[in-house]
Amino acid sequence: MFNQFYVFYVGVYILLLQSRIKVSVSSTMMTTTTEESAALQPYFDFDVPRNLTVTVGQTGFLHCRVERLGDKDVAWIRKRDIHILTTGASTYTSDQRFQVLHPEGSVNWTLQIKYPQVRDTGVYECQINTEPKMSLSYTLNVIELRARILGPTDIFVKSDSEITMTCVIQQGPHELGTIFWYKGSTLIEPLAQENELLPSEKRRIIVETDWTDVLTSRLKIKRVVQSDTGNYTCVPTMAKSASVYAHVISGEHPAAMQHNAASKVSHTLLLQTACIICLGEVALVRYLLGKIRLIVRSLSGVNDVR
Repeated sequence: MFNQFYVFYVGVYILLLQSRIKVSVSSTMMTTTTEESAALQPYFDFDVPRNLTVTVGQTGFLHCRVERLGDKDVAWIRKRDIHILTTGASTYTSDQRFQVLHPEGSVNWTLQIKYPQVRDTGVYECQINTEPKMSLSYTLNVIELRARILGPTDIFVKSDSEITMTCVIQQGPHELGTIFWYKGSTLIEPLAQENELLPSEKRRIIVETDWTDVLTSRLKIKRVVQSDTGNYTCVPTMAKSASVYAHVISGEHPAAMQHNAASKVSHTLLLQTACIICLGEVALVRYLLGKIRLIVRSLSGVNDVR
């Protein structure tokens, strides 16, 4: 009896031991499979710029780098309307300004945006069609730069004196391009208008441009003459243009002209005010006379029949 019980106990113990061994082996195999699967998953290279600022018309590039892609595909999505722009090397939008750049065998999937507009500002996603999907967000900022000419829009200068017009662009990406000056529709080219051998201090027209954080261009005209009167425009390559009108006068000083103009305006306003007061007084007198007439007739018992 004891021997039978002992054999039964040993048998149960062996069965339990085998079951534990199977569970352990199965768990180990599952862990190994999961780790191998994770090791084979694609992943993003985060060491790329993901906040890009460009000016209107300046081509933008959003760089997405995907390692160990395997048989998966990369897509670019515009977040605001969940619009698929590209999948793999194919474009899925009628807007031909968007295109993906992917050299053969490269890990780079770059979204190119040609001629960007302010409306293109927003978030874009680089996606991998894994399960679940993997995505990386990028922010595109498109700004419209505007040039500004310091001072008033109308400039008065005496003949044979000097005038300086300063055009600045105060914000935007590092590359701000350059600035061209026009008088009317004619490009101002100082060296083409004068003897190139003349030293700068003897040239009549000079253009100076400084490339710093603020792009500045100065148009200097020495010994101005009547023919220098006109509309001057600074035209940047990366921004909206700005204009001023220069008036070259002889004889009376601009300040005197402005004073005389102000005096004329004041005189006109004074006359108009006096007329208004006069009209107001006449109306008041008529009103009072009418009231007196009614009172007199009432006292005399005369009916005002009309």
